[in-house]
Amino acid sequence: MRSDSALHDHDHSDHHNHDRARRRAAVRGFAALLALTAITGCSTAVGAEATSAPTDGNPAHSVRDGKLTVAVEGGTAVVDIASLGVRAHPASGGDLELSAPSATGLGKPGPVTDVHGGARWIYPDKGLTVTAVSDHGRLKVSMRAQRDGEVRWPVTGADRSASDLQLPRGEGLDIPVEDAFWNAPDRGLTGDPIDLGSGALSMPLWGYTYGRHGASYLVPTDIGTSLRFVSDHGRLRNTATHTFDAGAGTRSYTVTFKLTDGNPVAPAVDYRDWLAEHGELGSLREKIKKNPATGRLLGAFHAYLWGDARKPQGVEALRRLGVSRMWLGYDPGNDPMGADAVSAAKKDGYLVGPYDSFANGQDRATADSPNSAWPDTVYPDYCVIDAKGKPETGFGNRGCYLSTQAFEQSEPTKGYLAARTRAMVANGSDSYFLDVDSAGDLFRDYAPGHRMTMAQDRANRLARMKRLQDGGLVLGSESAVSWANGVVDFDHGSATPVANGLWKLERDKETWGGYAPEKAPKTFFKPVDLPADLAKEMYDPKYRIPLYETALHGSLVNVERWELSFGKLPQQKTTRALLAMLYNVPLNYVLDGPTILQDAPELAALQKYFAPLHEKAGTERLTSFAWLTGDRGVQRTVFGEGALTVTANFGTTAHDGLPGGCVSAKLKGDKKPRLLCPAKVIGAGPRK
Repeated sequence: MRSDSALHDHDHSDHHNHDRARRRAAVRGFAALLALTAITGCSTAVGAEATSAPTDGNPAHSVRDGKLTVAVEGGTAVVDIASLGVRAHPASGGDLELSAPSATGLGKPGPVTDVHGGARWIYPDKGLTVTAVSDHGRLKVSMRAQRDGEVRWPVTGADRSASDLQLPRGEGLDIPVEDAFWNAPDRGLTGDPIDLGSGALSMPLWGYTYGRHGASYLVPTDIGTSLRFVSDHGRLRNTATHTFDAGAGTRSYTVTFKLTDGNPVAPAVDYRDWLAEHGELGSLREKIKKNPATGRLLGAFHAYLWGDARKPQGVEALRRLGVSRMWLGYDPGNDPMGADAVSAAKKDGYLVGPYDSFANGQDRATADSPNSAWPDTVYPDYCVIDAKGKPETGFGNRGCYLSTQAFEQSEPTKGYLAARTRAMVANGSDSYFLDVDSAGDLFRDYAPGHRMTMAQDRANRLARMKRLQDGGLVLGSESAVSWANGVVDFDHGSATPVANGLWKLERDKETWGGYAPEKAPKTFFKPVDLPADLAKEMYDPKYRIPLYETALHGSLVNVERWELSFGKLPQQKTTRALLAMLYNVPLNYVLDGPTILQDAPELAALQKYFAPLHEKAGTERLTSFAWLTGDRGVQRTVFGEGALTVTANFGTTAHDGLPGGCVSAKLKGDKKPRLLCPAKVIGAGPRK
């Protein structure tokens, strides 16, 4: 088990200096190996030989016997031009398959043209132009289609050395490919394809561990791309499918391949680097500089308030118990937080804000929530219209989803969204939770007056979230799929690796609870025991890895789903507390008047432990993750250059002095670790 690999943080310029040095070293070795001669702008038939020396510091490449070989960080990658099979030759030795040949017939390739860093060729039968180059130490393969169609490629995980799959379901999973539990059809992993553009995964990536090495697969063109997993003789592998559709704007497709050291979070390190290279990596430090109120997220737990908890006395009860930082949210129904309670919260150093959504529209006369009622004829004029000419049905099968394009077109003159926001924060709220917008659920709108592609829908959501953030609000949204990391300060959702069985359980109102009573809905307050399989899928520590935190810790604050408060799942409390401390992410609660009295002592004790750790490390990147025992029961994280080191023991026996069920944290400068054993402070959870 590879468990001791550390991932080191670097200054941005240092990182690129090291990257250039590695590439120069790779080029020298590659040139010596092939005795290259410089040929630029050449075109050859497949099977002929073509080589190119490095120019402007770019790695060398060659075409020989129908195969393109390029230098990548850590070795070389070889693309079979006829089939798109990809192999890697790590510099440390060995040979592995990064992708099997395309599962879609490509036809005979045309001539190969030398390009900067690689080669280009065409599959005439498919109307497909392919460019494969070395780029920032990766193999980058891009396709451009002349007509609509699809390609099923890459095909990954088929190499017999594959031992583990890394998948960014919520925070992240590491799944042994031969694990019988995950190969079973009940898991849903081997069922329907996973749409990379829909938010089903928190990041457009996956990875495999191949013996002593690993591979990271990134898909920047996630819209129009899906992943299908199969269990092949008891082993998990997958195939990506990209649909080329001119109307949807998906005629281009790019996949990058990166050799890694096999550490389970290495694909997320690769993605963080990719985001930084493309100017798409947000910085919590910069967000705090721009809006100092955002700094109050550091050290804060999160809670949605109901009933008397929304009153000034509810806020004051938290402060009296020593809770130093909180984000407090509420729905704007019949009993929103008043200005007096908001003022009390801000005076205590808490953030406070309403829940809102710009995504749902209903008839004002019968709308079941103020969020769904809009002025004028926003409903039904702004409804998203599907390919059959029908409105996309909205939340809870009520009304419709509203088009972001319709809003963007009318906002300069009508100002519907700005007016909604002003009304929602008239009580003085300094934060805002905008549901759906960053969750990745995108639409293609066929309405003649406001047509849009899914890519335009995404751009519209980014634009309006940025307006809220630029307006001085500390902005949260649902899940925060990675593309939203720059415009969201916190999210509720991506810390949870949701399994399909959760949605079925939540629809069972007798078990899960409904929306009554009004001041303490059972859907939030009724404790639930997860079925054993569902609990294993979502919270078994041996499968959990911090992919999202490795990529985005220090960019935003990541929290579990809003309906999965800390007390909702009593049997998972200890595990969830340990994971939160290990990953340096807040817990979320749901509180009404009675539960403040019941749960606030627990909340206060956990928040007191968490606050100094998050205040120091919340803006740092996660630089190391390791399993310290063969059963993965003891895990360690490091943030920054040793700013914080956390060790969690999910087992029942002590390890190196750390008791089972406990976590140890050490800030730089601490003389001794800080110990927390959650079972000693946690209560039974919300009342039924």
